[in-house]
Amino acid sequence: MTGIVYSTDPDFTPKNENETVETADHQDLRVHLDRRKAGKIVTIVKGFIGNQADLSALGKLLKKKCGVGGTVKNNEILIQGNVRDQVISLLTQAGHIAKPSGG
Repeated sequence: MTGIVYSTDPDFTPKNENETVETADHQDLRVHLDRRKAGKIVTIVKGFIGNQADLSALGKLLKKKCGVGGTVKNNEILIQGNVRDQVISLLTQAGHIAKPSGG
């Protein structure tokens, strides 16, 4: 479904939704810890550049290897619990650059 876009810019061209974004082999990722609803701790992986299918596959792999639940939304991977060190280890083993960030 396509939406209507209004613009006052005469050179505006809408972005093609069918374009696929290339996913780099080696991502530069940041791994955060955050406290969400009801005080639960969540490990968040930010900085992924690529298409949603690859991001979802990486999220699924991390959840499976850590043995916890999670989700992928807003171009971030959310993993339940404080598993930051394990996530960083898994990402570096997969060839990505992963660094702890935040609290």
